[in-house]
Amino acid sequence: MSTNLKYLSLGILVFQTTSLVLTMRYSRTLKEEGPRYLSSTAVVVAELLKIMACILLVYKESKCSLRALNRVLHDEILNKPMETLKLAIPSGIYTLQNNLLYVALSNLDAATYQVTYQLKILTTALFSVSMLSKKLGVYQWLSLVILMTGVAFVQWPSDSQLDSKELSAGSQFVGLMAVLTACFSSGFAGVYFEKILKETKQSVWIRNIQL
Repeated sequence: MSTNLKYLSLGILVFQTTSLVLTMRYSRTLKEEGPRYLSSTAVVVAELLKIMACILLVYKESKCSLRALNRVLHDEILNKPMETLKLAIPSGIYTLQNNLLYVALSNLDAATYQVTYQLKILTTALFSVSMLSKKLGVYQWLSLVILMTGVAFVQWPSDSQLDSKELSAGSQFVGLMAVLTACFSSGFAGVYFEKILKETKQSVWIRNIQL
């Protein structure tokens, strides 16, 4: 992969992550007449788009042959129910996590949410050490400590926040608990999924369709 393509991919990822958070926050706090959309509906639509994208990628890998695509999906998914069942745990956790993110953004501002949610890096590292027997170097552990310190400082109340503490304490606590739970679920599900990928020869796109 060329250097330009790497930086382009990084830029697209940053734009996608930032715009997603801002859009979700705006949609959950917009004051309009009528009922607000259900977060579960948004989660289902997102998963449908993901499965469509994965099917298109498998179709491309099958040399754009519908017959080959149908055979791959039949052999790898329908004929291997136990392999699909292995992903019931991470899929359930991801469902919980995605719904919790909407709860978090309904109760926290976008900046606080984005910084706090980076704790998933810490939880992923801890689960990687315990479940995959990975070893982290001194600088990696130091980076995680700095990350935790930064999140702690973000949560430290300022003078302006103290004035409205009584009014917003309840909702901020709910949002904080939601995003922390999402961090732990994201770390565990991600490492569990990685473990499954390493133990089988199926492509990541097939595994995502099963997921």
